[in-house]
Amino acid sequence: MSTPTNATTAATTAATEPTAAALAALSRLPQDAFVARLEGIFEHSPWIAERAWSAGPFGSIDELHAAMCLVVDTADPTEQLALICAHPELAGKEAEAGTLTTASTGEQRGAGLDQCSKEELQRLRRLNQDYRARFGFPFVVAVKGLTRHQIMDRVEARLANARDTEFRTCLAEIGKIARFRLDALFGASA
Repeated sequence: MSTPTNATTAATTAATEPTAAALAALSRLPQDAFVARLEGIFEHSPWIAERAWSAGPFGSIDELHAAMCLVVDTADPTEQLALICAHPELAGKEAEAGTLTTASTGEQRGAGLDQCSKEELQRLRRLNQDYRARFGFPFVVAVKGLTRHQIMDRVEARLANARDTEFRTCLAEIGKIARFRLDALFGASA
């Protein structure tokens, strides 16, 4: 393994300094401003940032993400279910009506869900309906890096799981989505 050169080290340090400065500034915010700054990291669930605030100061995105995920992990199952239910169905009625959050719109567009053929859209909506009927909550997956075909295949495969497995899987996927959103907010490469 080669030792990084001074130029490589300097470039890495320069790239992380804005993130460190932004996290330091975030950590100094009063709770209400902290919550407002992290709005949308967890879909329609400001209570997560509100509870994570006291874990600061945050020296890295990893620390902030871990604190926020710990809030989710230790939340009451009713709150966890509400968090899952706060997520829109993929290519569902919110997408059709244009009422998705900015983050969800970009994520779904990035996965090509806005490019579904009529048949693909029918398949995905049927899968969404079957999933919700089976589990009582929407299918959640971190779509970054997936194609619409991979997403539909995942819904189909996950329909075979037990409800408690799916509940935990949705929470894990929500954690991934939150990390992608934190990376985007702080300009970190994912």
